[in-house]
Amino acid sequence: MASRPIVPQQPRGEAVVHKQTKKNVAAGDGKSRRALGDIGNVVNVRAVADGKPAQIQTHRPLTRSFCAQLLANAQAAAVAENNKKNVCVNVEKAPAAAAVPPKRSVAAPAAAPPKAVQKKPTAKPAAPPVEVIEISPDVEEILEVKEKKEKKDKAEVINNNKKVTQKEGSPKKKHTFSSALTARSKAAAHGISNKPKEDIVDIDGADTDNHLAGVEYVDEIYKFYKSAEHESMPNDYMHLQTDINEKMRAILIDWLIDVHQKFELSPEALYLTINLIDRFLSVKVVPRRELQLLGMSAMLISTKYEEIWPPEVNDLVCIADRAYTHEQILIMEKTILGRLEWTLTVPTHYVFLARFIKASIPDPKMENMVYFLAELGIMHYETIRYCPSMVAASAVYAARCTLKKTPAWTDTLKFHTGYTEQQLMECAKLLACFHSKAVDSRLQVVYRKYSSSLRGAVALIPACQNLLSGVVSSA
Repeated sequence: MASRPIVPQQPRGEAVVHKQTKKNVAAGDGKSRRALGDIGNVVNVRAVADGKPAQIQTHRPLTRSFCAQLLANAQAAAVAENNKKNVCVNVEKAPAAAAVPPKRSVAAPAAAPPKAVQKKPTAKPAAPPVEVIEISPDVEEILEVKEKKEKKDKAEVINNNKKVTQKEGSPKKKHTFSSALTARSKAAAHGISNKPKEDIVDIDGADTDNHLAGVEYVDEIYKFYKSAEHESMPNDYMHLQTDINEKMRAILIDWLIDVHQKFELSPEALYLTINLIDRFLSVKVVPRRELQLLGMSAMLISTKYEEIWPPEVNDLVCIADRAYTHEQILIMEKTILGRLEWTLTVPTHYVFLARFIKASIPDPKMENMVYFLAELGIMHYETIRYCPSMVAASAVYAARCTLKKTPAWTDTLKFHTGYTEQQLMECAKLLACFHSKAVDSRLQVVYRKYSSSLRGAVALIPACQNLLSGVVSSA
């Protein structure tokens, strides 16, 4: 077995020269091996020239020479900068004729090469020395005096121009077309302000901190309601119905108001129930035996839409004395929703009543009177030709006339309702007629409801005679 040649350990930083031949290397373990040299920025010489080993050259790490070069460059740049400043100072102090050559700067170090001092003045343009000139305090004062003088001169020129224009112009003012229009508008506004006019009351001022009131959007909301109420209005359908008439409808609504009161439901549910009934009767013929079923299913839909805890179907079956079954009510509910295309979000009378009552600045008696007249109106078929906003506004107007409020129709109400007193007169007279006949009517639910002390007993107040006289004369 061949023995591995022993390579003597070389000192650090020196190269290793191999003297063995290829055969001796192959006689080893069959692998080419070579000794490791020093690790670092050094050069290991392994070549052999003319049978003699090359001279070993030891190099220092490159980083040392590089740092030394950077340091030398920084020192040279500092010397050049000092020479530049000294040259600029010498240029400032030189005479205008420039006959005397600039002196060498004292601050320049003696070790600096002369080339840096000679090249900088020649290579520097004429403009930079002007930038480094420092202005003395005397020059600053002179500039300030000049600026003040220029401002005074400008002010004098402007004043002279004004005097000249005043002298050249006529003593009377020239009346232009715009000035004439402005004067007329001011005169008109002054004339209107002299007339007695009631200011429009900000009815939403007290609700600015109430986020549920929606003060920022309430005007736009009611503009949308006014534009959309005609889309959900029922048509005049009674001539299409062959088995029911106006009295049957009034009986049904009178009974529904009683059911609504017993269940203690919200007023929104009541007005939506009547809207669903009228809209369904406008598109489908209903036999007499299913009219009450229609009312029960419509109330079930409206309470599901408006109430948190709507009545159950079994409750409606019981209150109708089991005239209809559970399945019949649900089938009618599906029929109503299908024919109305599930359109339940509609502006009803109550939407406008709440807003118009607020605009009238009411007391509790005024508010109860408005609701009393409105429920009398929706119970009778004659008011179906009026849009919900007009019925609501007419109820407010008739209530103010009944309670002898002055003025009967304010500018605030005109602004928020969008109706004048003349536009509401016809519907208001009709509501006053219903009020006068409520005592002797066979349908007493609404009258009893508002005759109680809880409602202010407003049904016991006589109807407005001024409105009734108009009804009699027109008849």
